[in-house]
Amino acid sequence: MISIDNLLKKFEEIHNFIYANDGLSPQQTLDEFLKILFIKIYDENNRLSQFAVSKEEFAMSSSGIDSPLNHRISSLFTRTKQEYAEIFDPDDKIKLSGKSIGFVVNKLQNISLGGSSTDAKGLAFQKFLTHQDKEGRGQYFTPEPVIDFCVKMIKPKFGETIVDPCCGSGGFIFTAYNYIIGNEPQTDKSELIANYLFGSDISKSITRIAKMKLLLEANVQSNVHCQNSLEDLDTLMLSFGHESRLQEGFDILLTNPPFGTAGKIMDSSLLSKYDLGHKWEGLNGNFKMSTAICNAQPAEILFIERCLQLLKEGGRMAIVLPNGHFENPSLNYLRAYIKEKANVLAVITLPQETFVPYGTGVKTSLLFLEKESANTKTTYPVFFGKVTKPGYQGNKNGTPIYKKDNNGSLLFENGVPIIDEDFSVVLNDYRDFQRNGKVETTNSYSIEYSEMNDRMDYDFYSPAYKSMFDQLAKNSVRLGDIVEIVKKKSPILKDKTAIVEYVELSDINAHSLEIINSTTFAVHELPSRASYELKNGDIITAIAGNSVGTRKHATALVTESTEGAICTNGFRVLRNPKVNPYYLLYYFKSDLFLKQMMRFRTGAAIPNVSDADLINVLIYLPSESKIQDIGNSVKRAFELRAESTKIFNSITL
Repeated sequence: MISIDNLLKKFEEIHNFIYANDGLSPQQTLDEFLKILFIKIYDENNRLSQFAVSKEEFAMSSSGIDSPLNHRISSLFTRTKQEYAEIFDPDDKIKLSGKSIGFVVNKLQNISLGGSSTDAKGLAFQKFLTHQDKEGRGQYFTPEPVIDFCVKMIKPKFGETIVDPCCGSGGFIFTAYNYIIGNEPQTDKSELIANYLFGSDISKSITRIAKMKLLLEANVQSNVHCQNSLEDLDTLMLSFGHESRLQEGFDILLTNPPFGTAGKIMDSSLLSKYDLGHKWEGLNGNFKMSTAICNAQPAEILFIERCLQLLKEGGRMAIVLPNGHFENPSLNYLRAYIKEKANVLAVITLPQETFVPYGTGVKTSLLFLEKESANTKTTYPVFFGKVTKPGYQGNKNGTPIYKKDNNGSLLFENGVPIIDEDFSVVLNDYRDFQRNGKVETTNSYSIEYSEMNDRMDYDFYSPAYKSMFDQLAKNSVRLGDIVEIVKKKSPILKDKTAIVEYVELSDINAHSLEIINSTTFAVHELPSRASYELKNGDIITAIAGNSVGTRKHATALVTESTEGAICTNGFRVLRNPKVNPYYLLYYFKSDLFLKQMMRFRTGAAIPNVSDADLINVLIYLPSESKIQDIGNSVKRAFELRAESTKIFNSITL
């Protein structure tokens, strides 16, 4: 029996030979290699013994001479396409040169890919794909640590139907298969693949990979299909079979839908079939679907609805989503919809670098749900976890990171370096949570469902914030109750010929709370974000940008020198404070303010704090005498800086 390493070596030799000799791209090379593997399995299954090359044919192909081998393989491919019609087009052709065909057939002719399952074939193919993944096919893959974590959280069992409607290369399906086999070794592998694992994907080339993974495990017909899972639901279900056990839906769904650069769905006929393809109206968790169709909707939002449709009542689901879906105010309706259709089991936030090696820097979280359309549960605990170490670097290659001792030496377990990750830590926390109904550790915590508002993100409900708000609740007021927030654009912006000073976020010295620069513009030259006119005594504070809620958060006092200037809408202008303005300036540099701003931040590309959240920022008020003491000290600091500037400017040579 051929070993994993030997088979992997053959796979890579074949791939490299094709790539070097036929002028194909890495993706085209992989596609051609897959065609050959399917032909090989078809030949074995039908006992044709035509997938072979004689010494004479090999010599002819090596010399570039057309040989009977080329015609034989072409004829085999015609029949292979008929056998696997759902993943090959009738006009698909083998794009390999005769030289490459001879090389590939010679390498594989004495290896059995069909027949009984062997671990070597599947594992070698897995390793081979991992290598090719690093060569630029990352858009089709979900990081293995993320897949493993989701499967272990869900704990699938034999007898449960499992589906991935965006299966890509089959990572979730294949890992669920391995999990079940590992925990229930007596499981019939062929039955598991043929009757309990289901997947679909819109890409034919990538569906071939998923199908081949399962073929190499057990040479039976699998339920992996090439189709758009957002199309008609009945058609999708029929493609998976007529079995009565599927009529109510699937037991488990695991998926990573396309998002980020995947584009939006703009087909109104498709959007109209989805609740989430419509516009929604309402506030404070009370939303109602309107009859109006969205102009466009990100694919992953429609997939959330489709995934819930595919699940049976009580079915469990894990889905990868951009962080904005857990926090952005514009998607409050989406979270209300999810909570109406399912129980929230867990939310796991992932580090920024998680998907960087796989083609995107979008920050993501994992959402675990249990379908319950009746929505009867209102009191149950919800688990929140935070992975901070994925086990690899956020570079193109996803270079592994290993644990080290205090001297910087690698730590080993059974002779293998230990990956420095905390997926396992969060998973252990979740198991404790399942046993005890609550948990609070460095990486994890739980809250009651009744404590959730319209947010679902990890940071928002963090115990550290809860402790802070408990402290603030005793002596605090809302920011919106003690200041006027300027919301109207300056009338001067209507005069296109007017000359104004313009203040951007970068024009603030965050440490000294001063506007240190402004730029002169004619109104018609101003950027579109230019909005508010400043008055002496105003306070401006940033509500947009990466520095919001950090030590570099931009806040400043408007003085006479910048009165009348126009500022960007990245600020909010706070006017006529009912509290000592110098105390407010001091407070805006404190952790109590900055942590609240960080908590209210939403958005990954350009973080921002909404006006609705800004007005609810709590302002701690100590005794009146303390407020005055702090205010006087801050005012004196401003006066000293002004005196210092005056002295400096008076110096002459």
